[in-house]
Amino acid sequence: MKKDAKTIAGTAILGALVIVFDYSMKFSHLKIPFPWLPYLKFDFTGIPIVLSLLLFGLTPGATTSAVAFLAILTRSGDLIGASMKALAEFSTILGIAFIHRLLIKSEKLAKASSLILGVTLRITVMFCANLIILPIYHKIPQTVVIATSPLTAAFNAIQGTISILLGYLLYDIIVRRISSRISSAHGKKKLPSNTTKQTNPYPST
Repeated sequence: MKKDAKTIAGTAILGALVIVFDYSMKFSHLKIPFPWLPYLKFDFTGIPIVLSLLLFGLTPGATTSAVAFLAILTRSGDLIGASMKALAEFSTILGIAFIHRLLIKSEKLAKASSLILGVTLRITVMFCANLIILPIYHKIPQTVVIATSPLTAAFNAIQGTISILLGYLLYDIIVRRISSRISSAHGKKKLPSNTTKQTNPYPST
């Protein structure tokens, strides 16, 4: 029950952070347009979504993705745009979650593999989504979608990399902070080896 309460509270905080990032960057005009496709813009909304996955698991990650959808929909009224953003972020963490289920012992290998698969899955899912949705709702020919797909893939690769790397960075900072507090609580005594060093500190989700 205690763990569930922490998960709910943590997910709520990160969900609120998703809203803060989305609204603050939108209304402050801090979102950076992708030069070759200016309607695509870089933001930091995906960072708390990745962090929620790393800290609490796939379900909280999916929840914060849903929060991103609701925040964008409420702000803009754009059902398609909100759906595409949420789908992009969820597909990213889905790739990370799959790697974590493999329980790779090397932390560096786990991070590198999750980065590659997360970005690859994001690119693939968004290509398929664009191919289906853009011709129907925005009357953009599929030939145009295919022709611009390398640029769209480049955008998703950069955005996914930003979200994953910064998510991991914040996760590592949080883990180190918690570890230092545990050490202080034990009178700065050396903890047993099975608690000070973990071969795979990331949740299996």
